[in-house]
Amino acid sequence: MSTTAEVDVLIVGAGISGIGAAHHLSTKRPGTSFAILDGRQEIGGTWSLFKYPGIRSDSDMPTFGYDFKPWTHEKSIAEAQYIVEYLQDTVDSAGIGPHIRFGHQVRRAEYATDTGTWTVTAERPDGETVEVTSRFLFLGTGYYDYEAGYTPEFAGLEDFEGRLVHPQHWPEDLDYTGKRVVVIGSGATAVTLIPSMARETAHITMLQRSPSYVLSIPSVDPVAQLLKRFVGQERAHQSTRRKNIRIQRGLYKLAQRYPKAVRKVIMADARRRLPKGYDVDTHFNPSYDPWDQRLCMVPDGDFFRSIRRGDASVVTDTIDRFVPEGIRLSSGRVLEADIVVTATGLNMLAFGRIELAVDGEDVSIPDCVVYKSMMLSNVPNFAFAFGYTNASWTLKVDLVCEHFCRLLDHMDAHGKTTFTPRLDREIRRAPLMDLSSGYVQRGIDRFPQAGAEGAWTVEMAYEADVARLREGPIEDADLVFGTASPREPATA
Repeated sequence: MSTTAEVDVLIVGAGISGIGAAHHLSTKRPGTSFAILDGRQEIGGTWSLFKYPGIRSDSDMPTFGYDFKPWTHEKSIAEAQYIVEYLQDTVDSAGIGPHIRFGHQVRRAEYATDTGTWTVTAERPDGETVEVTSRFLFLGTGYYDYEAGYTPEFAGLEDFEGRLVHPQHWPEDLDYTGKRVVVIGSGATAVTLIPSMARETAHITMLQRSPSYVLSIPSVDPVAQLLKRFVGQERAHQSTRRKNIRIQRGLYKLAQRYPKAVRKVIMADARRRLPKGYDVDTHFNPSYDPWDQRLCMVPDGDFFRSIRRGDASVVTDTIDRFVPEGIRLSSGRVLEADIVVTATGLNMLAFGRIELAVDGEDVSIPDCVVYKSMMLSNVPNFAFAFGYTNASWTLKVDLVCEHFCRLLDHMDAHGKTTFTPRLDREIRRAPLMDLSSGYVQRGIDRFPQAGAEGAWTVEMAYEADVARLREGPIEDADLVFGTASPREPATA
């Protein structure tokens, strides 16, 4: 085991959340030393991990990108390669690169009250164990398991003579030209794969147990492009971002208040884009209300266009079993397939499977309550980024990082070195995510919970978080500050 230099803030994860945290620290607190540990060998998180055809954002990039860095590409719904380039430019422009240590898979983090420091244990690819110490620990590890996606148990799978693929582990050598392809699933991944593969396959079929809401949005925002011409990149970015936030929040609130009306609008849009007489009620009319699960956004209606051309089709049925030639459905129909893609979701995972401990006692993550959407009850000097489920993820990440820097400023100004969200009473609790999606219901019990009062609530509302995290006070009756005597950190 080797021990590296201490830092003020240790960030885990070099994806969009971790890089955002590093940028905020480097610009708002240039005297604060930090390092980023990531188990992989490249930045980008989701956007460099997934390699399936057509992978793209399902939120507009002016809001999915950072507040501090304009999105300059013409497309507002962008492919993964452009998102990674954007993140790399963020790293380069802020000099973050030298602070990143790749190939460090964090396994455990232990906090010692007497010194006010975290000792973080990471494992390198060669098996060597490394320890890094820090005053503060910030996790930007996302919410799903990078190692394995979710595939249900299918009867007869061993009989299938074709190839089975999960989008999270897309083979580089997969040739689907002229092949019959079935994509199991109806979420964002499925509606992205279909139009991206449809032109090259013999035919591609989306097999869904039940429908999702699919909404077409423009890939290029004409208002944003016009603003860039007349007011410049920076002002256009801020104006477009404000506009898109209002649209996101407006659509969500409208769906919550008038679900039947919003359903009718989405159904009407689907009918307009599909062939005349298409059975929209069977294939695109979910049993749940809009935003009980995330909406599937498709740029310029590309998914519908593939169906209209005859390159793709949708089948709504359940799977009886796999057979040598494909999939036999409960209706008795057999979908013949050379390739089956299981776009059946993710495995949710809290904090990247990192074990947390305070003074030698393991922290039970599901028993913790989230404080201000970014800290854990009774866990000192710890923060994490968890974005929105009903809007662009990074909108929340930016606010969390801003508040974290304000918190450190407050502590410096008052001579404090530790903070602890203290919860020593019983409060009513709720799940961290209030979505009915299968992947959420399978994994939400592994995550900390939300409270039902004060700063313990988790707001999935940007305007509420602006008031709390950007404009609200740092001090709170449940946030306890203290002092400790940590060793002086070295520069990372």
